[in-house]
Amino acid sequence: MARVTEFFQVRGDTKPHPTEVECGYRTINTPTGPLLQLSTYGSDERQSEKKVSQTLQLDRENALRLVAIIRETFPDL
Repeated sequence: MARVTEFFQVRGDTKPHPTEVECGYRTINTPTGPLLQLSTYGSDERQSEKKVSQTLQLDRENALRLVAIIRETFPDL
């Protein structure tokens, strides 16, 4: 569980992950402005009941950066 402070591009080989998960989102209101929280939940193959696996929080600046990264990755959007 963490608040994202920076995005940077990573180079090198990688492969798609074999597992799929669901992602929930919510807005958290703070005195300095809203945060977007994204939480992934364990895969369907997980033995225990569904619970949060990872959580990321983005402020406005990093949300704008993520939108730019998404547009670079998927220019047809």
